[in-house]
Amino acid sequence: MFLDFRKIENLHILLWLLKDICWVADLKWMGTFMILPTISVAIWLTWKMRKSYSELMHNLAVIAWILANSVWMIGEFFFDDGTRPIALIFFGLGLVLLFVFYGRELILKWGSKETNPESEESVN
Repeated sequence: MFLDFRKIENLHILLWLLKDICWVADLKWMGTFMILPTISVAIWLTWKMRKSYSELMHNLAVIAWILANSVWMIGEFFFDDGTRPIALIFFGLGLVLLFVFYGRELILKWGSKETNPESEESVN
């Protein structure tokens, strides 16, 4: 493989930082362009890790986060900061994905304690 998975994860961080630096520096067209490679690598990483439910849910939340940031950035650049309500939908989606994941984990943990109670030993 040309690049191993960890290197691509690190590349993704670089792309994301470049996109956000363009946003802060008000580099409208470069920031807008950086959405494509940033979200593309995030989708690729998610696809590669899809067999792990934990990785899948966390990576989907990251995609939602990048989409929210991108919508917000485009709104600030081109729409008089008018896209925040749409960005909130993507932020909310990311939270819902993680609430579902952690809620499921808690339910599974509690369920396994009920079916396999640990023996309680008194300390004397």
